[in-house]
Amino acid sequence: MAVEGLGPTIGPVVVLLGAAVIAVPLFRRLGLGSVLGYFGAGALVGPSVLGVFTDPDTILHFAELGVVMFLFVIGLELRPQKLWALRGQIFGLGLVQVSLAIALLSLAGVMVFALPPVTAFIAGAGFVLSSTAVIMSSLQERGEIASPEGQKSVSILLFEDLLIVPLLAVVAFLSPLGQGEGGLQSAALALAGLALLLVAGRWLLGPFFALLARARAREVLSAGALLVVLGSALLMEAVGLSMAMGAFVAGVLLSGSSYRHQIESDIEPFKGLLMGLFFLAVGMSLNLAVVAAEWPLLLAMLLVYVLVKAVAIYATARAFGAVNLAALRRAVMFAQGGEFAFVLYTAAVAGGVIDARENAIFSTVVILSMAVTPLIMIAADRLLRDPGAGLDGVEPANGLRGQALLIGFGRFGQIALQMLLARGAQVSVIDNNPDRIREAARFGYKVFFGDGTRLDILRTSGAAQAQVILICVDDRRAVSSIVEQVRHEFPNAAVLARSYDRGHSMALIRAGVDYEVRETVESALLMGAEGLRRLGWDEAAVTEALEDTRRRDTQRLAEQVLGDIMSGHDKILTAPVPEPLTPVPQLAKNAS
Repeated sequence: MAVEGLGPTIGPVVVLLGAAVIAVPLFRRLGLGSVLGYFGAGALVGPSVLGVFTDPDTILHFAELGVVMFLFVIGLELRPQKLWALRGQIFGLGLVQVSLAIALLSLAGVMVFALPPVTAFIAGAGFVLSSTAVIMSSLQERGEIASPEGQKSVSILLFEDLLIVPLLAVVAFLSPLGQGEGGLQSAALALAGLALLLVAGRWLLGPFFALLARARAREVLSAGALLVVLGSALLMEAVGLSMAMGAFVAGVLLSGSSYRHQIESDIEPFKGLLMGLFFLAVGMSLNLAVVAAEWPLLLAMLLVYVLVKAVAIYATARAFGAVNLAALRRAVMFAQGGEFAFVLYTAAVAGGVIDARENAIFSTVVILSMAVTPLIMIAADRLLRDPGAGLDGVEPANGLRGQALLIGFGRFGQIALQMLLARGAQVSVIDNNPDRIREAARFGYKVFFGDGTRLDILRTSGAAQAQVILICVDDRRAVSSIVEQVRHEFPNAAVLARSYDRGHSMALIRAGVDYEVRETVESALLMGAEGLRRLGWDEAAVTEALEDTRRRDTQRLAEQVLGDIMSGHDKILTAPVPEPLTPVPQLAKNAS
C-alpha cells in the first residue's frame, strides 16, 4: 500500500530524471551544451507536450534553489576585500549597462511594437535582467569565472540582482491599484535585512561553524552549511531582495573561514542537481500554445530585444575600455533575459500595470531568449576567435595521436614534460595562450593551440587515444572541469592532475583522478629539507624527516578524503618533536 501511495509522486520524478539523463548527454555530444538539453527535456515533459507536469511555476520556484547554491559557491571564492575592489565595476559598469539597455529597450517597445510607454518600460526592464543561471553556468564550463572578464560579468549580475528591489518599487508606484506608497518602505526594509545579514555573518558564522566542527560529524557540518545558505536566502526574499543575493553574501562572509573547502564540497552536489532542475522548470514553462498563436510577434520581439540589448552591452563595454572582441563576447553572453523577469512581470500583472496576455508574451520571449543563448554562444565561439590565435607559429590542435596528452604549458607543465621526453615518450601538448605557444616555439617546442576545458578540443587533441592525460593548468576550476570530462568521456586514460591546494586535492581524489599533486608541496618539502641541512643535520636525518613528513601528509589527506577538512589533525606537527628522529647535532662546539 505504501508503494502504491508513493506511485503518483515517484512516477513524475522518474520521468523527469529520465528525460534529463537522456537529453543532456545527447545535447552535449551534439555540441549544444547541457543547458539546452535541460530546456529541451523540460519542454518535452511539460504541459505543452506530454503533460506529465501541469504546474511548472511551483517547480520553478523550488528549483531557484539551484541558482541560490551556485551563487553561494561563487561567494566562497570571493574574499570581502576582493568584492570591495569590484565596487566600481558593480555600481559603475553595471549601472551604466543596465540604464542604457532599459532606455533602448523601452524605446524599441514604443517605436517598433507600438506598446504604451509604461508597458514598454516593464517589458524592457524585465528583459534587461540577464539570466544568472545561464551566464554563471557558461562561465564555469569555460573556467572563466576568476578571469578579469569573468569578474566583470559577476559584477554586472550582482548589480542586476540588486536592481530587482527598485524595479519592484517602481512597479508598485505605477500600479493603478494604489500600492505606490510602499516603495520607500520596501527599500528601507531591504537595506535593514542586508545589514542584519552582514552583522550576523561577521560575528556569528565563525563561532557557529567552530561549534559544529567540534561535534566531529560531517553530516552536522553539511546541515549547518545548508542552514546558512537557505536561511540567508529566505531572509533576503523576506525583505524583497533575491534569494541568490542572500546566498552570495553568506558565501563571501564565509570565504575567509577555515571550513570553506569542506562547506563547498558539501554544497556542490545540491547545487548541480537543483541547477539542472531549474533549467528543466524553465523549459516546462514554455507555453507552446502562446508560441503557436503569437509566433510572428514573439519572433520579432525576440530578435529586436536581443539585438537592442546586445548593442547597449557592446557600447557600454567599449566605453569602459573593453577591446572589440571582449565587448562582442560580453554582448553575446548577456543578450538574453533572465529568471528575475518572471518576478517583475508577475508583480506587474498583480498590480494591474500589464495584462495577462502581455505577461504571457513577455515571459515567453524571455524563455526563448534563454533557450537560444547556448546556440548563439556556440556560433560566437566559432566566429569570434582571437586574431592572435591564427598567427604564424600557432597551430590549432587537430588529429593529434600522442601516447600522452599534456594540457597547459606553463611553468608546471614545462617541467613535467621534461620527464616524459627524457624517456622518449610521444607527447601531444596543448595550451590556450597564443603568446606562450609562440614563445615555446622559440625554444624548439611544438605546442598546439586548444582550450582543454572544451570536449571537442580534447577529442581533436587525441584524448581518446592517449594512455595518460596530464592536466597542468593553473586554474583550479579549469582543472576540475577537465577532470570531469576526461573521466566521463575517456575512462581508459590515466588522469594526472595538478591541484591548487589541499581542498582541491580532496575534490580531485573524490572525482576519481589516478594521481594528483599540489603545485607547491614538493618544492616546500625540498625547501624544508635544505633548511635542516643548513642547521647541521646529516643527510640520513634529512631523508628520514622528509619521508616522515610525506607519510604523515599522505595519511592526513587520505583521512580528509573520507572525512572532512578537520580530519587527520593529529598528523600535523604544531611544535618541535620532544624526541628528535635522530640526535641533534652539536653546532659550533669548536668555534673557540
